[in-house]
Amino acid sequence: MYQVGDCVVKENTGLCRITDIVHLDGMDVDRNKKYYLLVPHSDDKMKIYVPVDSIASNLRKAIECNEAWSVIENITKIDAVHIENEKQREQKYKEAIKSCDPEQWISIIKTMYFRKQKRNIQGKKNAAMDERYFKLAEKYLYSELAYAIGKDESEMCQLIADTIKKKDMKAEKSALI
Repeated sequence: MYQVGDCVVKENTGLCRITDIVHLDGMDVDRNKKYYLLVPHSDDKMKIYVPVDSIASNLRKAIECNEAWSVIENITKIDAVHIENEKQREQKYKEAIKSCDPEQWISIIKTMYFRKQKRNIQGKKNAAMDERYFKLAEKYLYSELAYAIGKDESEMCQLIADTIKKKDMKAEKSALI
């Protein structure tokens, strides 16, 4: 069971803070049932109620600092999603977003990044669906990593790029030796 003050990641919402554990009053609710009151990191005016005993809520504790750095360090090892059938593209994106898994988010970010580059070379615009899921995956990933390592969300893209560059330079140096 989570506690008030815990940061969690909820499917289709991203990073949230548990601000209370309450009983709901209403005609169609079990008044003995407890609910987490979640406030999304991205919208502090929004409130989400999730049953405490619900396994299907797809709620997990936000990653810790060392886990966040591990995710960042391993970004180059995470593969893009291979999508053979274009009709399955949106389904794959939805599954990755709903997974609440930073590595899945990175996979679809990479997939869309490479797809966007390919489409640009072909003189085509990026698909609106790709852009929508790309932004969602970035938002969820950057907000959780920023929270875990104590950085501002706007710094995450550059921090990740710098980490990848450092790893590439180390690999080049070791190849020369």
